[in-house]
Amino acid sequence: MDYQSVISYLYHAAPMFSNIGAGAYKEGLSTTHALDEHFGHPHHLYRTIHVAGTNGKGSVSSTLAAILQAAGLRVGLYTSPHLMDFRERIRVDGKMIPEQRVIDFVEQERAFFEPLCPSFFELTTALAFKYFAEQEVDVAVVEVGLGGRLDCTNIISPDLAVITNISFDHQQFLGDTLPLIAAEKAGIIKEGVPVVIGETNAHADVREVFASKAQAKACSIRFADEEEHAPIPFQLKGEYQRANLQTVLCALSELRKQPFYATCLTDNAIAYGAAHVMELTGLQGRWQQLRERPTMVCDAGHNAAGIAYVAHQLQGELDRLRRQGSGQMRIVFGMVGDKDYHRAAQLLGGLQGDLSFYVTQPSCARALNKDVLSAELAASGRPIASYPSVMEATDAALTEAAADDFIFVGGSCYVVADLLSGMAQRA
Repeated sequence: MDYQSVISYLYHAAPMFSNIGAGAYKEGLSTTHALDEHFGHPHHLYRTIHVAGTNGKGSVSSTLAAILQAAGLRVGLYTSPHLMDFRERIRVDGKMIPEQRVIDFVEQERAFFEPLCPSFFELTTALAFKYFAEQEVDVAVVEVGLGGRLDCTNIISPDLAVITNISFDHQQFLGDTLPLIAAEKAGIIKEGVPVVIGETNAHADVREVFASKAQAKACSIRFADEEEHAPIPFQLKGEYQRANLQTVLCALSELRKQPFYATCLTDNAIAYGAAHVMELTGLQGRWQQLRERPTMVCDAGHNAAGIAYVAHQLQGELDRLRRQGSGQMRIVFGMVGDKDYHRAAQLLGGLQGDLSFYVTQPSCARALNKDVLSAELAASGRPIASYPSVMEATDAALTEAAADDFIFVGGSCYVVADLLSGMAQRA
């Protein structure tokens, strides 16, 4: 099998959430434990840091990995989803797992794992943990896939647990109230392992969920949004990254209490890692500027809370355009159907300023039909045009834009993936 054949096999032989949504979700860890035992419990061979949360966990995971790399450690990074290449999910010191290693894993192990009928994420997690052991990493930063308590990454025994924030997403699996969602994500809190909570957004009931779980597990807990940490230059832009950076700084403060990390996590390492996250880890799609004149930015925010952050940032850009007296905003937007597109349309439709919409849909099976999204945005009274693909919508926005305009592309990580892939093919 060549690499593309193997990737096609993984996408179709194992249920994949991006393709079929809820049908890919497997409750329980029995398959994960079977895979882990077969591979000799590889995650026992290195240290781990576990990162959960509704939004921001990819940025926080990547920033922690970048700083640990800058500190001289060999670092594994496991994140999801990928944007352009499956191998983005599994990195060591920023370098993606080789294609041949993915091929070998499937060819050598499929006789074992096929009878288990694992999900795509279960297989990918097993591969990541095994690869990190083979590469003799010092520490792996592991991002939770969905929830926490029943996520297949939850077999690790980390040095630190981080939960970025809690908002509504995946309610069909995690519960329909914030405390219920918090309880699922609090499932990564383990006996005696310190935990850092990024934001509770003043929800006392959410804070209590975490505090009670930490007390039951006899572990220390810190709330980053209740602490003061001096800001440092941060490569990841967007106002929402301020909270992510505060979460990272709180997590680093906690790690520095542990002898293994205390000597290497210098101020210089922290500063360099935070200033070079994208180069060190390959992270993309977080308020990422892709061109100037016209300015074009993409962002992978995709649920109601994430798009609320994006809308706030976009309003700031609209205010800037108004102050400079020229330029308008063009929003290329698409979503998947199981997100709250009603709320997203309300947030974007409520923006104040000169803007127009270029509605599209990502090239994944869960894509929200562009006509449905256009109908939702119609209430805004803004100009709306729809296009069958992200690149066609983006091309239209670029063609119609003046040099002073601002173009935003987002609504889903799959929209950003289509954009970046399309741009790469043209380069």
